Amino acid sequence: MKPLPRRFRPVFFLLLVGAVPSLNAADAPFVRRFDFGSGAVAEGWTAVRADSVYSKETGFGFEPGYAVEAVDRGGDALRGDFVTSSRPFLFSVAVPEGTYRVTVTMGDRRGTSSATIKAESRQLMVENANTSEGAFVERPFVVNVRNASLPPPPPNAPGGSEVRLNDRERGLFRWDDKLTIEFNGAAPKVCAVQLERVEVPTIFLAGDSTVTDQPYEPTASWGQMLPRFFKPVVAVANHAESGETLKSFLTELRLDKILSQVRRGDYLFIQFGHNDSKVQWPQTYVEAATTYRSYLRAYIAEARRRGVTPVLVTSMHRRTFDANGRIKNSLGDYPDAVRAVAREENVALIDLQAMSAAFYEALGPDKAPKAFSAGGKDATHHDNYGAYELARCVVQGIRDARLPLVDFLSEDAGEFDPAKPDNVDTFALPSSPERSDLRPRGN
Repeated sequence: MKPLPRRFRPVFFLLLVGAVPSLNAADAPFVRRFDFGSGAVAEGWTAVRADSVYSKETGFGFEPGYAVEAVDRGGDALRGDFVTSSRPFLFSVAVPEGTYRVTVTMGDRRGTSSATIKAESRQLMVENANTSEGAFVERPFVVNVRNASLPPPPPNAPGGSEVRLNDRERGLFRWDDKLTIEFNGAAPKVCAVQLERVEVPTIFLAGDSTVTDQPYEPTASWGQMLPRFFKPVVAVANHAESGETLKSFLTELRLDKILSQVRRGDYLFIQFGHNDSKVQWPQTYVEAATTYRSYLRAYIAEARRRGVTPVLVTSMHRRTFDANGRIKNSLGDYPDAVRAVAREENVALIDLQAMSAAFYEALGPDKAPKAFSAGGKDATHHDNYGAYELARCVVQGIRDARLPLVDFLSEDAGEFDPAKPDNVDTFALPSSPERSDLRPRGN
């Protein structure tokens, strides 16, 4: 046998030791396919029966406590059967940290179907996906999955190996190693689910309780409604958490977690202020004219040096009406500080404070409580309606700022005037099954 030419010897060696990246199993596409129902299973798909309860051994299944019914209409293996329930149900799959395009097939050969789909901690993904009798629909959406782990710092260097979660966060769907889908609505009939790992532009959210994915009804925030308004070509990674400030978000390594995940071309939306202004919190209080602005600039700089576009968002008003039915500012000089930093740093600004005033005043003092949690007893945090409308404000802010993200908005994410909100009395979004009377941290 003639010896290989010298220029080919390194390649031959790499093939022998399996070091060629394209041959590495870790680089293989991650795809999981699930066929729901009691009928025949489509080739290459994994069967999900009515009694397929999630376990670590199988790595998939319905979350405990959520009963479903399996129906078999016969015919096509994938669409001939489905699972359904008169109550919301959750399905989870163990997946590595990353971003996934989920495609759900729904419908019924002998009936209609209607579903609203949420993911992780009540992120709204699909609203009112309806099919006529005998029809089917495939609805794709993108979900970002994360855990608390961080790349460990070098020996003797400051930092940590995981995000410092608070006690309320531990065990929530948004921090586990699963992708969880909530099927809701009048008649969800789920035939199939496919998960495919993807790399897409991602909007990272940093903020407090008015932004976070609130895990329990009746409270909700605009951040968890935002995915519904985008095409399945962009992800929303909501790292906001109740009670957070610019300072605590840093010290708890939450910003570090974001910075460990970002890619060039991503976005970082920053909304803080409700808690930063609390003088009674001495460890996290920052003055609007000085340290608050400095922290905002630090976030902006960290984003920019990684090729990430920072976007500043002013905090929405609390529900504080004066005697004339106008909203009073309860946030001091903090919103103006955000506006000033946006101008000075040439950063896109979404003025949610101004838009929220128009929204609340359009409802008026009598109806505005219907946009807030706990039946309006909470004047800071919102319910599903209030969060949905504020998400529409943010989408309009993206449009007004002429961010390239406009190209990724869904076809039905139309123009929005907060002074002409959706009718609060006719708004309907199916409630998630998990409820709590516990008020968000920081309240």
